[in-house]
Amino acid sequence: MGLFSAKCPVGPEERVWIEESMAWLTAEFGREVLERAPVLPTAEFFPGPYEGSEQDVRRVIIRLCGYLEVAPERLTVEIEPDDGERGMADGLGLAYESRSAAGHYRRENGRPVIAVAQRQAARPVALVATIAHELGHVRLLDEQRITTDRRDHEPLTDLLTVHFGLGIFTANSAFDFSQDHHGWSYSRLGYLTERMFGYALACYAHLRGETEPAWARHLATNPRAYLKQGLRYLDRNPSSV
Repeated sequence: MGLFSAKCPVGPEERVWIEESMAWLTAEFGREVLERAPVLPTAEFFPGPYEGSEQDVRRVIIRLCGYLEVAPERLTVEIEPDDGERGMADGLGLAYESRSAAGHYRRENGRPVIAVAQRQAARPVALVATIAHELGHVRLLDEQRITTDRRDHEPLTDLLTVHFGLGIFTANSAFDFSQDHHGWSYSRLGYLTERMFGYALACYAHLRGETEPAWARHLATNPRAYLKQGLRYLDRNPSSV
């Protein structure tokens, strides 16, 4: 029978951590958040033109503040200029791997500060994922729900984006591998793997009572496959979540 059993896409420790953390987020922020429609990469959720300007980035931040229930006036927002690293690699015809921080959170003069790298504006999905993660810090750290002493505070912040319906963006940005006329490039964003995002999204769908979520079509190939695998596992092990 083991041959035909549904296997969880993540290991036992990761599974338990995701399930317990999703339960904690639900208790902390309420089930009402889960009952809202997930945020999709469509004009319905991000209306208006987008050209990647600083003004556009700030508009995206304000819209995401609404989705994550953060008052924009609480924040100080910094848009950090492009360091030219990608352009230099392209000019030399080199493969490029991005490891520098796409955004960060800190407190200064009693206010939360979120900073976003301007280079992210060229990749709108990654931009949304970056901002969602930093606003997650505001919800968790600035509101004193957790502290940085908590060892898993960064991956928990990634998981918060799933709870608030922004998991499509963070999952799709977890790993990006592409090719252009200069060669291959790849970038990593966030603290959860594609497998972990896939199972977290399966838990999210399960908690919402969804067995075949229509929003899954917006996921990249790997996270979508892990989501489906996770849903099959949860269908056979419903008590897990």
